[in-house]
Amino acid sequence: MGLMANYNHIVCVVFLMALVVGAPLTNGAVTCGTVASSLAPCVSYFQGGAAGAVPGGCCTGIRNLNSAAQSTPDRQMVCQCLKSAARSMPNVNVGLASSIPPKCGVNVPYKLDPATDCSTIR
Repeated sequence: MGLMANYNHIVCVVFLMALVVGAPLTNGAVTCGTVASSLAPCVSYFQGGAAGAVPGGCCTGIRNLNSAAQSTPDRQMVCQCLKSAARSMPNVNVGLASSIPPKCGVNVPYKLDPATDCSTIR
């Protein structure tokens, strides 16, 4: 059983490393790895497992990501990464996820929703 636990741990680490070093789809500075690492502290909140206020680390990540995504390609990349993550993660509450930026005092210039057309974001 210990060997299987070690194998699962290795697979998890390799998957996380792939997220962090994933190649960008545009020439911008933001990658899906940047998005994943910035939003990691938010996961329990937008999966509905957190009660009350948004975790402080989540707000810090949202602010840092918003500061990094200053160009149109970067904002489109963030949108695409968020949509991809929402599709791949179980139990994502889109309502909770979209409520995070305002609760953190961050203005996101588009609706955080799987139906958002990322190509229209400027």
